[in-house]
Amino acid sequence: MDSNGVVEWTVVESGIGPLMLAATETGLVSVVFHARPEIRDRALDRLRGRLGAEPAEAPGSARLAEPVRQFEAYFAGTLREFSLGLDWSLTAGFNRQVLQELARGVPYGTVAGYGELAERVGQPGAAQAVGAAMGSNPLPVVVPCHRVVESDGGIGGFGGGLETKRQLLALEGVLPEPLF
Repeated sequence: MDSNGVVEWTVVESGIGPLMLAATETGLVSVVFHARPEIRDRALDRLRGRLGAEPAEAPGSARLAEPVRQFEAYFAGTLREFSLGLDWSLTAGFNRQVLQELARGVPYGTVAGYGELAERVGQPGAAQAVGAAMGSNPLPVVVPCHRVVESDGGIGGFGGGLETKRQLLALEGVLPEPLF
């Protein structure tokens, strides 16, 4: 474990259901969809194993205050770009490279194809590997893997489920709001 000794976490309500946010001294380290108790507990076990620290529930923590505020503003439609310190320690190598390019280069209200992202990181032909990187994204929403779609117009896969991906894309005006 590096200097990030403590991992603090909380669960916030959002337009797509409960989200678990976890942060280290470095920044936001994990965002978990559908954070019901059993999913939350699995995520905490993963954090414990990967970061070697005991995650502490800290809903009022100063470390989590800004992430919570920005998520609330994003789901209220008033924030288009997150400006949070991020802790990338749960991802490495090609996956980290792709996720950092996604965070920098695919703004709110736009989408990119898997193949396009592969080209941007200098790995044309690695569209499937880009899909795997999206699936391993520890910071969804902030690192907007919901904005990565299939080149033929298909919505592509999504760790939070396709309905969640549709809701995020509708929130950002990329897809029409569902009628029901």
